Amino acid sequence: QVQLVESGGRLVEAGGSLRLSCAASGSASGIYPMGWFRQPPGKERQFVAAITWSGDRRDYADSVKGRFTISRDNAKDMVWLQMNSLKPEDTAVYYCTAGRPFRDYSRAESDYIYWGQGTQVTVSS
Repeated sequence: QVQLVESGGRLVEAGGSLRLSCAASGSASGIYPMGWFRQPPGKERQFVAAITWSGDRRDYADSVKGRFTISRDNAKDMVWLQMNSLKPEDTAVYYCTAGRPFRDYSRAESDYIYWGQGTQVTVSS
């Protein structure tokens, strides 16, 4: 079992930056691929970014590529999402998630088994 707690979401102006944090506890979180998903108002949850359990590879949705960076520190059981050049369309609840141990990362929600409660990011125009 892994427990995930996100933090860092808030109201920010367009063009600004935010760093979301995800603290993992429970089983050795360093063996899980990690991801960030988001759910904009009135829309379905969508993939944002993912990182392998070792941290050697990353994947990003086209809409955030070049603006967002996912990173992790397994020694600290932490995952971050650095978000730069934020746009109003980035407004959403952001969720941290963990996949199956030692598996590759994925863009599919169904490949992730642990989810945090979400943190709200609002980008004003």
